[in-house]
Amino acid sequence: MYKEMIIVVIVIIIIVTLDIITNNYTTYATDTLSGELNNLKEYIILEDDEKTSKIIEEVKDKWKEYNKILSYYIEHDELEKVETELATLSGIIEAKDYNHGIGNLNATVFILEHIKDKEKFSIQNIF
Repeated sequence: MYKEMIIVVIVIIIIVTLDIITNNYTTYATDTLSGELNNLKEYIILEDDEKTSKIIEEVKDKWKEYNKILSYYIEHDELEKVETELATLSGIIEAKDYNHGIGNLNATVFILEHIKDKEKFSIQNIF
C-alpha cells in the first residue's frame, strides 16, 4: 500500500509540473505575439508600409516557432485559426488595405487570448 501511495503522489506531481510548464509557455507565446500585433497596429494606423511588412514577417516567423511546441498539447483547430488569421492579415497588409487590417488584427489577438484562457488551469475549464 505504501508503494502505491508514493507512485500516485509522484504521478500527481509530474502532472501538475507539466501543466505549470505548458501553461507558462502558452502564456509567454500568446503574450509575446499579442504584444507584437499591438505594435503592428500602431504602424497600420500610421500606414507605414515598410514597418508593417517587416513586423508581420517577424510575427509569422515567431508564430511558426511557437506553433511547433504548442501543437503538442493544444487543439490543432485553435492553432489553425491563428494561422489563418495571420495569413489573411499578411495578405491585407500586402494589398495595403489597412482598414480591414485592424479588424483582422483584433480578431487574431482575440483568438490568442482565447487560447491562453482556454489552457489556463481553472475551475471553469475543469467542468
